[in-house]
Amino acid sequence: MIRLHHVPQSRSMRTLWLLNELGVAYELQVWPFDKSLRSADYLAKNPAGRVPALEIDGECWWETGAITELLCERFPEAGMGRAPGDPERAQWLIWVHFSETISQHCAILTQQHIMLYDDSMRSPVLMKLEAKRLEKCYEALENRLQGRDYLLDSGFSAADVSVGQAVYMARHFAHLDPFKSLTAWWDRITARPGFALSRPNEAQQKLYKQPFYPPWELKEGA
Repeated sequence: MIRLHHVPQSRSMRTLWLLNELGVAYELQVWPFDKSLRSADYLAKNPAGRVPALEIDGECWWETGAITELLCERFPEAGMGRAPGDPERAQWLIWVHFSETISQHCAILTQQHIMLYDDSMRSPVLMKLEAKRLEKCYEALENRLQGRDYLLDSGFSAADVSVGQAVYMARHFAHLDPFKSLTAWWDRITARPGFALSRPNEAQQKLYKQPFYPPWELKEGA
């Protein structure tokens, strides 16, 4: 039995997308983005009080990078991983974990734009700085994707899933348009059924209420 504990549009979307690409059966338990993640029941699954948590065969895994590696090892026939000894193993690991570099910038911007309830708490300088840092991440991806359809020469993998989900969040704060190879890759990977199945449906509460959050300016007198 596999059960994924998930908040729509959060990092757990990364695991949900991968499960769809692996083609394995799973149950989905959707949580609201609120204090229920701090309940004793949930903390027994993920002691950090965050998503994802993945229940599998009596164990509970957490941290998306670890979950990605473990799932790819558990289901190697899907071809989403690159095993030790594979010539692309190092690049696969680098890009799987680069998704967290992107996600950290997204987390700060999500907090600044969405989670803080008073304008006096927001920092226009921090927002602009983090958006620029996302653009630097885009540059790294643009350079990697020059002449490639996917992040690895051998084809689509969990590295594309991990980075793709991070870019899904990042697009709410920094535009892809100036990065042509990155944009083509994004269009390619999001055409996959696995991505479509990982997106929130109409009944699910969304973390991001609008498609883009422009740079924010401190109002006079604030």
